[in-house]
Amino acid sequence: MLWVLTLLTATGPDDEEMPPEEERITERKGLLCGLHSYKLKDVFTWQLLKAIAMGQGLSALICGTAVTSQYLAVDFQLDTPMLQSFLNYSLLCLTYTSILICRRGDGNILQILKKKWWKYFLLGLTDVQANYTVVKAYQYTTLTSIQLLDCFVIPVLMVLSWFFLKTRYRPVHYVAVGTCLVGVGAMVGADLLAGRDQGSSANILLGDGLVLISATLYAVSNVCQEYTVKNLSRVEFLGMVSLFGTLISGVQMAILEHRALANIQWNWKLMLLLAGFALCMYILYSFMPIVVRMTSATAVNLSLLTADLFSLFCGLFLFKYTFSVLYIVSLVVILVGFVMFNAVPTLTSAPPPEPEAPGPEEGDHPYQGSAFEVTCTEPACLGGGEGGDGGGRNCDPKCFMWGQPMYDQLASGEERGTRL
Repeated sequence: MLWVLTLLTATGPDDEEMPPEEERITERKGLLCGLHSYKLKDVFTWQLLKAIAMGQGLSALICGTAVTSQYLAVDFQLDTPMLQSFLNYSLLCLTYTSILICRRGDGNILQILKKKWWKYFLLGLTDVQANYTVVKAYQYTTLTSIQLLDCFVIPVLMVLSWFFLKTRYRPVHYVAVGTCLVGVGAMVGADLLAGRDQGSSANILLGDGLVLISATLYAVSNVCQEYTVKNLSRVEFLGMVSLFGTLISGVQMAILEHRALANIQWNWKLMLLLAGFALCMYILYSFMPIVVRMTSATAVNLSLLTADLFSLFCGLFLFKYTFSVLYIVSLVVILVGFVMFNAVPTLTSAPPPEPEAPGPEEGDHPYQGSAFEVTCTEPACLGGGEGGDGGGRNCDPKCFMWGQPMYDQLASGEERGTRL
């Protein structure tokens, strides 16, 4: 799916002149590059605390989707991932696509569709299939495998960001990612000790492959999201992805889930759970681009590693899970890794400066090479007085003589011409 990134990033707006490298890149160093010299007030800035709070808010929303899906699967035997995705994309489409329809100029949906509809179609297809494959993976592999392999999204994100977003990481960022993965390992260990290795083992190889495919698709979608919200707009991203997401998930739902939909026994509890799931997903999709713009797609996904922990904490009360101190340890370790990753900014390589158009060399006439290039170099006033031909009236400081028609054009302000 690398071509999705290449196609999307090829249609950004004209790049503004980048500020000098020394002004764009902070001189603060990271771990193994000077993190020991940081003061707490330099690390725990308001921006970082806000990113932590919003990131954990996103994790709580993912927890909400997990809890509602658990109730739908256990109490109502509802296995319709496309229906749930369709509800989410429909709400987003009603909001953000409608905004694009009401816009004028280049931001109008018609102008966007004319220029890059097929690129947003591919992005919408990627996002829909990322959601679908991870849900299908639960039918073939265990929860432990999914929790571990889902972390594959982090290294894929870093690689894609390196090549397509030109992000350059410092040693502290790799240490931070490793710290977060250690926290995930503690969480999985707690699950194993508590006997919570749920899920199926019907075809572990297929299930693990689906998780890896889902992680890769999520990484592609998240990097495209970061590029779009930082270079274009959040509304354009959500409006176009939800438009094509609604169409794709609707078609896929009609093909794959029409029998399951016909057998649903509708009641107010079922509809309330579906509405709760759709609302959590709607808020998640709406606010995630804001956090991505504040930090990065990689940082957001590191923060989302705590979502499984929130689900476990809810399960302690709702599903009678067994508590383990390792859950608290895992939460603390993941948050420490997240703080380490965001405390030191990543580097972004500047594009090579474009060569400036060569200006007129010293001694050249300002109109040389243009539509009004001087072709006559006869001195206007050989005697230096005003009695020569033209009387000095048609002369310029270089003593070039203009023909009368051209002089009249220049005197009237019609000196605009296209360089030959």
